[in-house]
Amino acid sequence: MSETAEHLHGAAHTRRYRETGGKVGHDWKRGAPTLILTTTGRRSGQPRDTPLIYGRDGERYVVIASQGGAPAHPGWYHNLEADPDAEIQVWDDAIPVRARTADGDERERLWRLMNDIWPDYDAYQTRTERRIPVVVLEPV
Repeated sequence: MSETAEHLHGAAHTRRYRETGGKVGHDWKRGAPTLILTTTGRRSGQPRDTPLIYGRDGERYVVIASQGGAPAHPGWYHNLEADPDAEIQVWDDAIPVRARTADGDERERLWRLMNDIWPDYDAYQTRTERRIPVVVLEPV
């Protein structure tokens, strides 16, 4: 039986993803594709890794700063606000990216794209007063 990533979260998810080049970790719960986002900590200046569900929009990668509908944005989103230059790992490829928050029609289109991948995003939005950011990661 092959190892699955369904039970993995946080640092354990990142570790197995990196150890296996994504063979364990890329496909997560319900088959949702995941990447590892590495941001620079806005206070520490240290690299911070976060496994995230992603979608594709052409050459761009899309992630959602949902934090399960928590009242505050996740730390990785604040890190990108402070420094939009980051890196993602998709399978075993390391890709430098620049992040930006989608808005308007683009945001709505990408929200639908991501909700098709992970339908819980709509539920997460009902749990919080904040407008959950849709983040576009453009390879540089």
